[in-house]
Amino acid sequence: MAAAGSSPSIVEYFGGEDGYRCGYCKNDTGNLSHGMWAHSMTVQDYQDLIDRGWRRSGKCVYKPIMNQTCCPQYTIRCQALRFQASKSHKKVLKKMLKFISKGDVSKVASEHDEPMDSHIEDAVACEFACKSGSHISQSELTPLSEDHTERVESEEQDAGETKEEVNVQKVESGSLQICTDKDTPVPGEPSRSTKIVHAPPKPGKGADLSKPPCRKAKDIRKERKLQKLLQNQMCTLGGSQLQTEDQVFLLQNSKSKTNQPKTIEDFVFVSLPDDAQHKLEVRLVPVSFEDPQFKSSFNQSAALFAKYQMAIHKDTPSDCGENEFTRFLCDSPLEAENAPNGPECGYGSFHQQYWLDGKIIAVGVIDILPYCVSSVYLYYDPDYSFLSLGVYSALREIAFTRQLHEKAPDLCFYYMGFYIHSCPKMRYKGQYRPSDLLCPETYVWTPIEQCLPLLEHSKYCRFNKDMKAVDEGRVKELGRVRVLHKRTIMPYSVYKKGRKGPSDEASVQQYASLVGQTCSERMLLFRS
Repeated sequence: MAAAGSSPSIVEYFGGEDGYRCGYCKNDTGNLSHGMWAHSMTVQDYQDLIDRGWRRSGKCVYKPIMNQTCCPQYTIRCQALRFQASKSHKKVLKKMLKFISKGDVSKVASEHDEPMDSHIEDAVACEFACKSGSHISQSELTPLSEDHTERVESEEQDAGETKEEVNVQKVESGSLQICTDKDTPVPGEPSRSTKIVHAPPKPGKGADLSKPPCRKAKDIRKERKLQKLLQNQMCTLGGSQLQTEDQVFLLQNSKSKTNQPKTIEDFVFVSLPDDAQHKLEVRLVPVSFEDPQFKSSFNQSAALFAKYQMAIHKDTPSDCGENEFTRFLCDSPLEAENAPNGPECGYGSFHQQYWLDGKIIAVGVIDILPYCVSSVYLYYDPDYSFLSLGVYSALREIAFTRQLHEKAPDLCFYYMGFYIHSCPKMRYKGQYRPSDLLCPETYVWTPIEQCLPLLEHSKYCRFNKDMKAVDEGRVKELGRVRVLHKRTIMPYSVYKKGRKGPSDEASVQQYASLVGQTCSERMLLFRS
């Protein structure tokens, strides 16, 4: 899946013994997390990490110490292909439609305080050691050319090491296998669609897919009319208009039967009257200062972030300046990648900008990964709180996931960050059904309905009922962990033999156990 010539992930591990202030219960030292600084990271490595309970905030990647932290944070994902909007979700979609078409803001002012407007606010909880970043120079992170790494290998072999022990890896195109073989999934691999018992339905077809879609003449006429109208409707992807055929395709997939409930697509891609009061445009912009749209909208986006943070989270101006905005929401370790069977926009980090009448009113920060769209953060204009933009953006991101699935069949989940049952205002994520929580011990996905009764009794729970089950991705061979030392890539077994000073084996063992054997053999752990 990785683009040819893609570089391996490079990380610094910081441990996580010290407690920090919790953003939920406000305990001054209760927030306990392991952390690492990601200098660069492939999208496949990050996908595998979030499927082991990790999450990023800028370039800091952290994993709550679940059985010790004050507010356990469980990774939650929504099965986007099977998602059905609830009544409250549809109210939000209808509210937006009324506002755009008629300018109607009546009977909505009292709803602006709903907790879902604090969408994905848990990302701000990353306030521990790696926040200060890394001070390693770029030259130290650049592996030597191929001949240098070969020389290390030959020198070690001359010293009597076996070929297996001295597996110093060359830095070359194709040397790192990013994606596991589809036919041989990693045991316990939690993010594949095959983990779902029910065959995933096509998006927007309603609940029953065993019956052919009903095609009444009236529906066909309505569809033709909508197709013509959609040609004039702005729907931007990557800064350019979606092709008309893509819009029609989305419409066809979203048209529900007369006896089936409406889908998100029915509300999002509906035709608007010619005299609509407002115009809403959604743009997907790569997070890169080399991208002209990202660069041109940066100042407006940063100002909106500051306005949101001060109004909603009560930040001071110095807490939400351009530097903080850049570090938190623009700096991403993810390397942009394109794949033949991937989405047209590619994989990586993006800002999904909501433009109302030529002005940005909300930005959803998302990562597009091999198996999911992962929501990082949302900030919006508090003046438009009456539109419930937190809920609206989540529904749009679910619809966007289903749209990407059409071109990238493996991409079928919407990750909402962390579910925190011990914090009532963070329980709203459980309302996007069907959804699963990640077992913190075996890293297997469990339907949220099975988890909630357990969480009512204890804030920390093992969800896997099979008490004999273990973490299938656990580290079995510490010596195979890949290390970057003095610009040379080598297995830990080689590095360990030449290391001077106190042993770092305990730290490396902890790192490897947390990232798992697969990632530990792909990513490069920086050693000074």
